[in-house]
Amino acid sequence: MKIILKKDVQGLGYKDDVLTVKDGYGRNYLLPQGLAVLATEKAQKQLAEELKQRAHKIAKIKADAEAAAARYEGVALTIEAKVSDGKNIYGSVGAPQIAEALAAKGIEVDQKLINFKAVKALGSYVAIVQLHKEVAVEVPFNVVSDGSYVEETPAPAPAPVAEEPADEMEEMEEEDEATEA
Repeated sequence: MKIILKKDVQGLGYKDDVLTVKDGYGRNYLLPQGLAVLATEKAQKQLAEELKQRAHKIAKIKADAEAAAARYEGVALTIEAKVSDGKNIYGSVGAPQIAEALAAKGIEVDQKLINFKAVKALGSYVAIVQLHKEVAVEVPFNVVSDGSYVEETPAPAPAPVAEEPADEMEEMEEEDEATEA
C-alpha cells in the first residue's frame, strides 16, 4: 500500500514522504490515526504542488535546524547516577536525563528528539539529537558515579571473649552443698 505521511512517524519516515507499507499497518493504524493518506495520483499531484509552494519554508526550517545544530558544537555532558556495585547504576540514564543536562547548559530540546539506547553502566556514550530529517547532531556524554557508593569492607571479626573460669561454678556448687547439710 502506497501512502503519504501527514506527520513524522518515528522509525517510518517524515512528513510528506511517499512510502510503501504493509496493507494492515496502513489500513489499521496510519490511516485511522490521521498519520497518513493513500497515495493516489490526485494526492501525489497535490503534494507536489504543496511542496513547490513550500520550498522556501522548508529551506528556512532546515537552515534553522542547522543553526540549532551549531549550538551543540563542543557540548559534552556529564551525568551523575547512583551506583550499585562500582560500575552498574540504579535504573538507567535515558532521554529525559540528557534533555535535563542540555537544559542546564542552556540548550532546550524535546526529549523525543533524542535517540540512543538506555545506559545502565558507567562510561562514555553518544546520544543523537535529530533536529530535522536531514540534520542530526551527536552529543557525547559521560555517566559517572554521584559519590554515594561506598565500597563495603567486611567488619573485623570480634575478638573471642574469654570464658569465665570454672572456679566460680565450683564455688557456687560448694556453697549449695554447704547450705543443704
